[in-house]
Formats: sequence, structure tokens, C-alpha cells
Amino acid sequence: MGFSVEGVEGIGEITAGADLAAIIAGAASLEDGDILVVTSKIVSKAEGRIVEASDREAAITAETVRVVATREYDGGVTRIVENRQGIVGAAAGVDASNSPDGTVLLLPVDPDGSARALATGLRELTGRRVGVILSDTLGRPWREGQTDIAIGAAGVHVFDDLRGQVDASGKALAVTMPCVADEIAGAGELVKGKSAGVPVAVVRGLGRYVGDLDLPGARAIQRPSDRDLFRLGADEAYDEGYRAGFDEAQAEGGER
Repeated sequence: MGFSVEGVEGIGEITAGADLAAIIAGAASLEDGDILVVTSKIVSKAEGRIVEASDREAAITAETVRVVATREYDGGVTRIVENRQGIVGAAAGVDASNSPDGTVLLLPVDPDGSARALATGLRELTGRRVGVILSDTLGRPWREGQTDIAIGAAGVHVFDDLRGQVDASGKALAVTMPCVADEIAGAGELVKGKSAGVPVAVVRGLGRYVGDLDLPGARAIQRPSDRDLFRLGADEAYDEGYRAGFDEAQAEGGER
């Protein structure tokens, strides 16, 4: 078993209104079963998701659904939030890297919808049954550094659900469900890089994960809040517990 990952050169700078499917189809030689890992920033550029850098903090606020944690540092405050796409990360995904001077990029409004439109266009233009993953870079709790994850997906099984099967020793697998979409996104980042000007990678040899365009997208990867054991940062969880305890004590005192 094996697979290959190759960066697609010749994409060029993307501007609002660009036909990404046509640009990628013209730059890549695709085969059935290929999975394209597309940096979400070029999708944001094509969709016009650009704001002035001076409006960055306001943009973060507008994109925020829930604040998870905040930390002060010299020169400002880092905000870890859940954004409208359901992704928990720093600054709601608002980013100045690989953005025109004086601007910042917002994530696509509907990453799964963007991936579906791109996969549909590529299948029509090339006649190939391909999948698409939109990737973005995030940090991880408890671990230094960052990695790319899938924030949008179409025509790809985002999980390899092994629950109910057995391992090599014959033991039943009860919870094993690798998130292959994130694994593929990370593999794509190894050849795209941050400064090489290669925003698209083709992953070949994993056609078993390519499927219909109505498969669940990357939104299915987000863990529901009622099952999230790390819903808040440590300080925020402490403050919330303190306030709840204080309110309960006040209520009990008022009843006496």
C-alpha cells in the first residue's frame, strides 16, 4: 500500500471571481481517485473574502460564535474562538499570511459548499472522479506547532470508520475512526508549504476514500459541544465555575 503527494505549480495569484476549477484543471493532470488538497486562502480570494487589515479585530469579532479562551501577550490579546464554520482556533481563522498588503483573509463562508462546487467543476471539466479537501492551518491543544486540517470536503469520506471490525490480533475495535480528511490535509501541506506559492496538492493512491459528492463534509468532523470535554480554556472554566457557585450561594442565602 502507498500513495503519492505532488504539488501543482502554475496556479498563479488568485483574484476575486476567479474560476478555480478551470485554473486547477488547466494546471494539473488528474486521474480517477485523485484527491486535491486546496489551501482555503485561494478559495477565500476567489470568493472575495478580503477585508482591510485595520478591520482585523472587528472581523474576528464578527466571525466569532463563542469565545473559548483569551490570553494577553505583548502587543495584544490572542483569542481562541469557535467561528461561524464551527472551527475552534485562533482569531477565528482571520489571517494576514499570503494576503495582499494591508488586507486580511476570512475563511470561506461555507467551506463544504465551496469544496462541493470545486469538486463538481473539476469532475465536469476533466471527466475524472476526484475529491476535494479545503485545508487551513491550526495549532493543537497540548502540542507546539501547527498542522493543516480539513475545513471543507466534497467527494471524500472524511472518516475511515473501523468500529465493529477487529484489529490484527482479533480484538474488537470500539472507537477507532481515523479522520482521514485531516491526515490527507496534513500530507498535502508537506508539499505545498507556506512560502512556495503552491496552494494545491494532488494526493494519488487513496481512491478508496473518494465517493459521491453528497457525502458528509468536513463539518461532520466538528465535535458537538455537548461531547466536547475541552469546551473552555482553563481560566475561563474556572471563572464560569466560580460564578455558578457564587450565584448558587446567593440564591440559597436568599431563600433562608
